[in-house]
Formats: sequence, structure tokens, C-alpha cells
Amino acid sequence: MSERLRRLVSGLAGHRVIILGDIILDEYVIGDARRISREAPIPVLELRERRDIPGGAANPAVNVATLGSMALPLAIIGQDDAGQRLRAALAAHQIDTHGLVAVPDRPTTLKTRILAQMGLRFPQQVARIDTLSRAPISAVAEAEVLARLDDLLPQAGAVLVSDYQGGLLTPSLVAALQTRATAAGVVLAADAQGHLEKYVGFDLVKCNADDAAEFLRRELRSNEDFAAAALLLFERLAVRQAMVITRGADGATLAQQSGVMHCPSPRVSDVFDTVGAGDTWIAVMTLAYLAGAAADEAVTLANYASGIVVQHVGNYAPTRQALLHFFEDEPDEI
Repeated sequence: MSERLRRLVSGLAGHRVIILGDIILDEYVIGDARRISREAPIPVLELRERRDIPGGAANPAVNVATLGSMALPLAIIGQDDAGQRLRAALAAHQIDTHGLVAVPDRPTTLKTRILAQMGLRFPQQVARIDTLSRAPISAVAEAEVLARLDDLLPQAGAVLVSDYQGGLLTPSLVAALQTRATAAGVVLAADAQGHLEKYVGFDLVKCNADDAAEFLRRELRSNEDFAAAALLLFERLAVRQAMVITRGADGATLAQQSGVMHCPSPRVSDVFDTVGAGDTWIAVMTLAYLAGAAADEAVTLANYASGIVVQHVGNYAPTRQALLHFFEDEPDEI
């Protein structure tokens, strides 16, 4: 591992990042599979444990905090039990929840995963139940979010937008964010899971291969296809610094003013779960940029961090020490 990248890993700490987006409470209900039901051909699970894990836009907040920086989540929750549990789950990571706006007219987004434990194997997901509203937030809620944003912006070096299409990130809210962040000289980063047109003029924009293909209405197969797509998105969205299309095991394609390049992913032999890998990716990319990394260095760090995540079940936030150790195991990749 180069000394330059080692210093950048250390530099991921010490920043303040507002995470604006659709936060989710991920509830894991794990039971032992003892028998098949007489009522239907399904396993009967005897409850072993429940886990509450910050998900959606709350996951990049946890990643920012775990890497030694201050996460300032800004989001909508419901006035319900799930909202209180989500506050508690964030507080367990020493994350300030002042930016969570509780509203009476919508539920906290809750994703309940039912997992069956069988023998010594990892629990297997057998069903998921989502509780959510995708309706755009009200004008009153939007005004409250912007008021909290005004409170938090003087403390921040960046605003990371995490769009799970949960109704918070209306075009008007994103436009107001951009005006305020530009005036404050704050870096704007977006994890745009569809609806890329909202993020024109951002500093850093990331999407996955499927979202890029859908937005551009074209098939993306070869490195050349992705290079052309990344450059087109960079130009069409007027991205100020870096446009990145993540491609899973095939790495990421980066477009910037100086041109386009492909950044490979690390070798990962055991992939257990891809949940949360994208959240980690954008958190590390944003922090690396604040640490002074060049775009390709930031993408490399983000690729390796997400490579750690996929080796764990459920949302997992790697530490700086884990990232350094992972680099040391792959010396030829750097």
C-alpha cells in the first residue's frame, strides 16, 4: 500500500458531514427453523433475536461516524415506535439526532427482514415486510428540514445526499439545498439511485450501472460503454468534480474534467451480502474528497471499503483500521 493512500485513510477522520436523505430502520427478526408449518409449505421459526440497525441514509451516517468523522443526519421520521427505535440505534453509534424531523402524517420507513437460522450456516432471509410512504413530504415538513439544514451547514464540510426515493428529496428541496450549500462553500455529494436529473451541478455524483443504463436508455456492457456513459452523465448533469458509475465486482468508472478511467475492485473471495455496500462507498468517497484525495484515489478507497462490507451479513461499517488491514492483504492491487 502506498504511503499516500495510507495517509488518506487516516485523513478520513475529523470531518463534519450532513447526511440528507431517506433514513430507514432495518429490523432483523431471526428465528430457528424447527419444522414445516401444517398450514402452508413454509418454515416455522422460533424467535431467537431481534436487531435494529440504521439503514437507508442512516447507514452512510454510521459509516462516517465509524471512520472517525462527525455525522449529522437530516431526515424525516414518523411520530411512532419505529422512529424512536431509529433514534436509539443512531445514538448507539454516538450520532446526534437533532436533525431528525418527526412528522405526524407518515410512518418511519421500516424494513423488517425475516431470517431463518438453520444449523451452523448464516441466517437465510425468507421474507421482507416494508412499512413506508413514498408520497412527497409536505411543504411544512420541507420548511422544517430546510430550517434544520440552515442550523447544521455552518458546522459541515460536505452534504451527502442519499436518495432512496422515500419522498424526502423533492426537486424543490434539492434545489434549495444546492443554493444554500453553494453559498456556504460546502461540498455536495449525491448517491443518486435513479432520478439523476435532480443532481445537476453537484460536486460528486454516484449511481450504479442499472440506474445509469435506465437514465440514459441504453445497454451498458463493455468498459467502452461505461466510459461513454460516465462522460455523458458528467456533461449532462454538469457535475463539477466527479461522476462515478459503480459496477459491483467490475469496479467503477470515473469521469472528470481530465477524462475517463476505470478503477477496479479488490479481489473478494467470499461475498455474503451486498446490503449497505453502496452506502459505505459514497461515505468513503465523500470523506476522501474532504481529506484531499484525487478523484481516482477516492474511488479506490471507496471500492476497497465496499469490498470489506460485502464480506459481512447486513449493514456493516468498516473502521479505518479494517481498511488499512484490507489494503495490506492486497498489496498488488494498489
